Amino acid sequence: MVSYSELGFVNTKKMFKDAMDKGYAVPAYNFNNMEQLQAIVTACTRTQSPVILQVSKGARNYANQTLLRWMGQGAVEFMKEIASNENLKEIPIAMHLDHGDSFELCKSCVDMGFSSVMIDGSHLPYDENVSITKQVVDYAHKFDVSVEGELGVLAGIEDDVKAEKSTYTDPNAVEDFVSKTGVDSLAIAIGTSHGAYKFKVKEGEMPPPLRFDILKEIEKRLPGFPIVLHGSSSVLQEYVQLINKYGGNLEGAVGVPEDQLRRAAKSAVCKINIDSDGRLVMTAKVREVLWTKPKEFDPRKYLGPARDELIKMYERKNREVLGSAFKV
Repeated sequence: MVSYSELGFVNTKKMFKDAMDKGYAVPAYNFNNMEQLQAIVTACTRTQSPVILQVSKGARNYANQTLLRWMGQGAVEFMKEIASNENLKEIPIAMHLDHGDSFELCKSCVDMGFSSVMIDGSHLPYDENVSITKQVVDYAHKFDVSVEGELGVLAGIEDDVKAEKSTYTDPNAVEDFVSKTGVDSLAIAIGTSHGAYKFKVKEGEMPPPLRFDILKEIEKRLPGFPIVLHGSSSVLQEYVQLINKYGGNLEGAVGVPEDQLRRAAKSAVCKINIDSDGRLVMTAKVREVLWTKPKEFDPRKYLGPARDELIKMYERKNREVLGSAFKV
């Protein structure tokens, strides 16, 4: 058993309270490798933003749970080094399991030093969702670990999470769900979607707007309660175009407009998940280097530029979209 506090992490309770009080959303950025982790920590420290490091089941398997524990601890120490060298404040960092699909997986992450876990029972019948979510809450809360649940289903594909159709969250169910499970935050479905192909739109058309009417009703039912948006990458077109220019094929990839995310961040939405944008940025820069410099075979020469571009993208997200910059 490893306590998250020993690794330097915090749980999300104070993060979310501060975010709701000040009208911003905490960035929850997924990572799969060292370069992504370096970029997230660097960008958030330099913009003085709290951050949630997100790890999916697939990413955990890819990285290895033991190595991941030391990577997480190293990320905290790396943050402290940047803060000291650049005369900045240290920022709060949480380590979060994204889309946990079983009690056993959530328990393992709690035991390995995660400060927050998500149990996603949204695909299950309601009573089963309540049951497994409460089971995770009862265990995690023994160790002061935050728990995120989900009501409603997001369409799209991201790692092991797959759904062909979305189901909007029913505001009539949220009070009962939170009361019976004891979750610390609730992921809802109001029109976001997983992956890089979030919406089917014709050229020149805008993606459908988020259902702010549902969000507003949920806020009424759960005043002051932390709300989470998954599938919130904007699928930045400059990087989609770069990927396609250098041999890729991502025609028709679109995401959630950033102005809608900024509007959501000013509400009870205090955590916004972004994964695909990070993947797109990294892939775009790697493709560019390998295409324009075909003799290059040093991974540092193509992963380094990808990391630098990721830093710029995350910094801009914190400043202009999530509103989390300089809130520490």
